Amino acid sequence: MREFWIIFKQAFVTKAKTKSFVITSAVMIAAIFLFANVSKIIDVVQNVTGGDSEETLQVIDTSGVLVDKLNEQFNVNEKAITVELSDKTEQELMKKVEEEKIDSFLTLALDDSNTIQANYTTMSATDFSLPSKIQDALQTIQTEMKAEELSLSGEQVQTLFLPIQFEQNNISPSAKSENELNQARVLVYVLMFVIYFAVILYSSMIATEVATEKSSRVMEILISSVSPVKHMFAKVLGIGSLGLAQIALYGIAGFIAMKTAATEIPGGFSDFFSFSDINKVTLLYAIVFFLLGYFLYATLAALLGSLVSRTEDVQQMIMPMTMLIVVAFILAASGLGNPELGYLQITSFIPFFAPLVMFLRVGMLDLPVWEPLLSIAIMLVTIFLLGWFGARVYRGGVLMYGPSRSLKDIKKAIQLGKE
Repeated sequence: MREFWIIFKQAFVTKAKTKSFVITSAVMIAAIFLFANVSKIIDVVQNVTGGDSEETLQVIDTSGVLVDKLNEQFNVNEKAITVELSDKTEQELMKKVEEEKIDSFLTLALDDSNTIQANYTTMSATDFSLPSKIQDALQTIQTEMKAEELSLSGEQVQTLFLPIQFEQNNISPSAKSENELNQARVLVYVLMFVIYFAVILYSSMIATEVATEKSSRVMEILISSVSPVKHMFAKVLGIGSLGLAQIALYGIAGFIAMKTAATEIPGGFSDFFSFSDINKVTLLYAIVFFLLGYFLYATLAALLGSLVSRTEDVQQMIMPMTMLIVVAFILAASGLGNPELGYLQITSFIPFFAPLVMFLRVGMLDLPVWEPLLSIAIMLVTIFLLGWFGARVYRGGVLMYGPSRSLKDIKKAIQLGKE
């Protein structure tokens, strides 16, 4: 075991000390804190740059009454917007907009049925905020005018917009509460991205590390002093542990960032990611499926990496593995809206899809215990068989040199390992 731990330590420490690892970790942690505090940053930038400065809206009002009502609405809800009645014609204001002397203008009128007719003119292709605010204000004015026509009081108008009382009772044995379902959906979505990027990044790192040692002929020296099986699993566990440590670091940084950026506003960012209604068993399943999926793909990556002798060939060799995790991601994403789909039930027991698909079902449905346990058992057996088969391929693959001819080299590696 001494040789195993030496290789394990070398794989872990060497990668941890590289500039790329340190810089990537620092950038990601900074990005996490930036994302958690983005609302505060926007407020500071607006205060510095004058993002809340007053905006003047030129209005042509043929009705003679709407401009004052619109100004009153903005004084209550949008004090940064000032409405100014224009004495120019529509053609004159149109020319000013084209010459970029003003940003926009609004034309107001009332038709025969006393319905507001509004026309907003601008040159900006991304001007969406102000028109939306104008439309909301005019809709309120329209409601008030129609209420006056019908001699309705304020209380009577409010009763027109009262929401109905609607409750949903789901008697399905696999159903969860709305809060549990929403937070489970967030947790599943987060885990999907974590597994996806972890597999893509760290599995590629394992395969590249093996190919690098082969290309430098270091592998021949290592294999003479330690068995290929020990070398393979030491690499998988060494770089795998480094990846887990980095992910844990990101998790701690994210937790601290959310706590320091937490607001008292109900339903805010911190409430969204609080997971307060998530069952602790669901969190346990998240950890289990992540670890099993992570090491399943890491073992496969080491197997494939042993077949190439040039780092340039690594991405081509691990492409089938990458496609597997992409398909798993697509399957899980398609089930976020309806996790009871038939094909999800089937694919949740396929080991290369189970880390994402089965956890999707566990997180969003109350499944019988035997289903996730059976999926976990299938994954454990698959990891064992893949490790056993991978060791046979690895034993001969690390001694193979020359251009790789894709997965056909597996048979050659097994035959070379027997010799």
